[in-house]
Amino acid sequence: MINAVIVGLGGWGQTLVTSVQGKSDLIRFTRGVTRTPSKAADYAAEMGFPLDDDYAAALADPEIDAVVLATPHTQHAEQMEAAAAAGKHIFVEKPFTLTKESAAASVAAAEKAGIVLALGHNRRFLPAVAELRRRIEAGELGTLSHVDANFSGNPSLRYPADAWRADPAEAPAGAMSPIGIHMVDLLIGLFGPIAEVHAQSFRLASELPIDDTTSMLFRFETGMTACFATLGATARMLKLVVYGNKAWAELRGEPTLVITSMDGEEEVVEFPPFDKEKAELEAFAEAVEGKSAYPIPGEEAIHGIAVFEAIVRSIETGETAPVA
Repeated sequence: MINAVIVGLGGWGQTLVTSVQGKSDLIRFTRGVTRTPSKAADYAAEMGFPLDDDYAAALADPEIDAVVLATPHTQHAEQMEAAAAAGKHIFVEKPFTLTKESAAASVAAAEKAGIVLALGHNRRFLPAVAELRRRIEAGELGTLSHVDANFSGNPSLRYPADAWRADPAEAPAGAMSPIGIHMVDLLIGLFGPIAEVHAQSFRLASELPIDDTTSMLFRFETGMTACFATLGATARMLKLVVYGNKAWAELRGEPTLVITSMDGEEEVVEFPPFDKEKAELEAFAEAVEGKSAYPIPGEEAIHGIAVFEAIVRSIETGETAPVA
């Protein structure tokens, strides 16, 4: 059992804690750090750990094995560097950082310190995604040529104007940082590195100063192509359709996988409810204890941010951007 400090106790930080506290034999939260402790004091008391605003004190606590960062994106790199220097294992919420340079520096700091650095892309852990991967690797879809993907929701409609997520510096390319980056990670995990990006992004339906309609064309190093849209002002949507020369497969939301053969025969596979946050935190704990490697390698975490940077660069220039 590893002891962790949760850093950032807004809505998502509380979701992470609730997923494992009192429910896991691998990880528990024994301390909390947040910018305004009074806002989360009742929750911390309910979860059974002390709460303050002193990150340095938490890093100096010998009873703490790991830090879980659910903080603004622009703070991640500095917080990871400090945790690595203190010898604490790190689980960090997406996006990893906002630049490839800082992402690479964070991975290097973790490797130098000999600690586990885990990136929180929870959709990687979905049973439907695992089954899609199995079928791709087994050749059931044949030679893959293209992917259509959409990961959308309503963050641009529900954030208050003074929320940090409504700051354009924290949310380049609209819904990419709150939700779209998850799909980029899935694409990388399933199909490999992305070579180039052409993107466009607009504010069409939100009063916040962040874009809400972002669409992209990807070219993978394998030659495959992808169309991807992430919208911030619509009903929630998660869809990924993979086209091969034997069949196509669609991830329809989180629990449903549909496979359609060349003769039109449709197979629908439904999976039961699954706690993906518990799964990712327990995978982190198992990596800390040396039982298994965390399933998102450092090079894929860095590449995801390189793709994010290329998306932003393409939006700014109106041109196709190579992924550096």
